[in-house]
Amino acid sequence: MFQLGKTIVSEDVLEKQFVCNLTACHGACCVDGDAGAPLSEEETKILDEIYPKVKPMLRPEGIAAIEAQGKWIVGTDGTLETPLIDDKDCAYVIFDGKTALCGIEQAYNQGEVSWKKPVSCHLYPVRVKDFSEFAAVNYDQWDICDPACSLGQELQVPVYKFVKEALIRRFGENWYLELEKVAEEYQKQFGKRR
Repeated sequence: MFQLGKTIVSEDVLEKQFVCNLTACHGACCVDGDAGAPLSEEETKILDEIYPKVKPMLRPEGIAAIEAQGKWIVGTDGTLETPLIDDKDCAYVIFDGKTALCGIEQAYNQGEVSWKKPVSCHLYPVRVKDFSEFAAVNYDQWDICDPACSLGQELQVPVYKFVKEALIRRFGENWYLELEKVAEEYQKQFGKRR
């Protein structure tokens, strides 16, 4: 772990390699798990505002889940998150054949909304936990992402580069530039031994 501004970052973010491989996993992270996507309070307001434009993109069962539970919920651990369909799929998931995609991102790609998707989804496999004095930035290893790890190794793309846009979105460009400097130094110091 190392400190960068008001964040504590795991070395795994620099060391591990990752590139989503939707042809192999079919977006399993959006349909597996036991909770919806983590949301900030600000993001719940955005969801409330954009839902009418996102709704036409969604599946009937997603719309039904949202109308029954709300556009966002308070999870069992007290965190804000997206609702689920039958405790599985995120309610905002749509499908292209067998592949799960984000209905919010579909609306964004079609120019209907200016918000891409929850930053927690955009950041994955990086997870951020906010504490009072700092934020912990960690790599979340999940077996359903094994194909992404393999592709990342094949292409030699470290996690922090794969999620560059999302890290900038969450922490700002200056923070990311500092992270790149740390990564370069880390590689010089430890890269040859690995």
